Amino acid sequence: MANTKEKLFTEFPPVSTEQWEAAITTDLKGADYERKLVWKTGEGFNVRPYYRAENLEGVDFLGSQAGEFPFVRGTHNHNKWLVHQTIAVKCPEEANKTALKLLNSGVDSLGFCIGEAEVTEQYLETLLNEIHLPAIELTLCGKQVSALVEPVLAYAQKKGVAKEELHVNFCIDPIIGDLSVKGDFCCHTGEKCFARIAELIKATAEYKHVRLVNVSGATFSNAGSTIVEELAFTLSAAHEYIVRLMELGLTIDQVARKIRFSFAVTSNYFLEMAKFRAARLLWANIVKAYAPEKKCSCKMFAHATTSTWNQTVYDPYVNMLRGTTEAMSAAIAGVHSLEVTPFDYAFEAPSEFSMRIARNAELLLKHEAHFDHVVDPAGGSYYIENLTKNIAEQAWALFREIEDKGGYIEAFRAGVIVEKVKASAANKDKNISSRRLILLGANQYPNFTEVADKAVTEQTVTRASNEGNVLVPYRGAMAFEQMRLSVDRSGKTPTAFMLTCGSLSMARARAQFSCNFFACAGIRVVDNTFFKSIEEGVEAAVASKADIVVICSSDDDYAELAPKIKELLADRAILVVAGAPACTPELEAQGITNFINVKSNVLETLKDYLKKLGI
Repeated sequence: MANTKEKLFTEFPPVSTEQWEAAITTDLKGADYERKLVWKTGEGFNVRPYYRAENLEGVDFLGSQAGEFPFVRGTHNHNKWLVHQTIAVKCPEEANKTALKLLNSGVDSLGFCIGEAEVTEQYLETLLNEIHLPAIELTLCGKQVSALVEPVLAYAQKKGVAKEELHVNFCIDPIIGDLSVKGDFCCHTGEKCFARIAELIKATAEYKHVRLVNVSGATFSNAGSTIVEELAFTLSAAHEYIVRLMELGLTIDQVARKIRFSFAVTSNYFLEMAKFRAARLLWANIVKAYAPEKKCSCKMFAHATTSTWNQTVYDPYVNMLRGTTEAMSAAIAGVHSLEVTPFDYAFEAPSEFSMRIARNAELLLKHEAHFDHVVDPAGGSYYIENLTKNIAEQAWALFREIEDKGGYIEAFRAGVIVEKVKASAANKDKNISSRRLILLGANQYPNFTEVADKAVTEQTVTRASNEGNVLVPYRGAMAFEQMRLSVDRSGKTPTAFMLTCGSLSMARARAQFSCNFFACAGIRVVDNTFFKSIEEGVEAAVASKADIVVICSSDDDYAELAPKIKELLADRAILVVAGAPACTPELEAQGITNFINVKSNVLETLKDYLKKLGI
């Protein structure tokens, strides 16, 4: 056996970094290394094409195990997360029926979002009927959530639930939920809010598993922030709670153990894994700086919800795929609880079917893929460890910047937070418009024949105005969806005809590109395999009564074919050339001015064509 191993290692000798670099340089054939192979993220750092063991040198958090400070690998020596689903409570009796169904379908973390209703003893009796509190985790959110604490604790005490068996999260978050989203605290200064939280922390001191503050980091992500910004601003808001509550006489242990974090998970698969690992690392060090008596106070209690920012209302079943990969990121990274957003969340109240699919995504990850059987499976990966390090460094630098401005509240009032999120959102919007950032079903590979569901309204696809110093959630696909909905509701059926000619291979490639391009606006496309002559193609185009005719051929063919097609077509349709041929100036001189290619701003170009068509 030893000889076999020796032969194997002899046959595959180690390859040095210098050898890898030399091979890559040869394969690039003079192309720019940085431009071709280095990914410039929106998070403020670059990602190399490959990583090796030497790239882990200087990463000081390596070596700790799960459950050990600084908890990069997890807060416990297991990876068991809770399956969470939220119910919007309109009628407590109906909500209770739904809750019981969920609990019998694999959910073990139950959320109730309560509106304006007055929560009385009878209300809780109805809402929580037959729900065995020690067996589940309960999360309560809504407009008056701080007023729920005493009634819920009294209810649990009445039912004989021991204090150590009660697991309840009260989502009180005046810093993000009020100041950041509404523009101010309910009491302007926020002093009453912090005093109320301090009062509740003292009242629940003996309840080890009752958390009162929910730091809603998902708000930043769903408003368009980067991953680094979401992490830095969330930590900054949480630190503000520590400072304000300790000023009211509480200890770091009392405060830290009452804080729950809620993050969004986007489709940025590996960066999201690294985000949660970096979050635990940074939070542990923040809390440690206040010298807590118990190490467990440094643990981050993190909930994850799959993103709403990248959901689409067209081809909504793609949202199932997004939710699944996002759930995978959170599960691999290690979270306390996870909620997969139903695929129809963006345009209607989630149906029983969409809730089941969302729930089953997690159950499959647990019971079939066994993601809960391995702690930090990404740990040790040269790539993931470097991403964790880079995200932690960038987020810490931004966190320090906010602290230098007086902390989260002062920085927010000065407009710093909103300004940075707006800039990141604008950059994402630009990349979506030009397809540098892909949202399947919206700006790339749309369902050609789809017409908007009746549940999709103008309000559904219209971005709320971001007036004033507030964070406003939106979806990245909204601009495309608004454009497409205007076509669906126009009563017209604009059509684009693919006139494929010249080089067959280029004609087919450009026809596919053009079909995807125009279908993003809801313009119906007529694809064609190939026309033997331009006369045949123009005749078919005119017969189809298409509004737009797209010439699909090779760059070398356009100089000769495009002018002839323009002459034959006359003014019976808008003529478009698919590509960016070298002869563009000559074609423009002959009145051919419409071109589409990979460098086009898809959104603005399509809006221009719709305007020409009177839509």
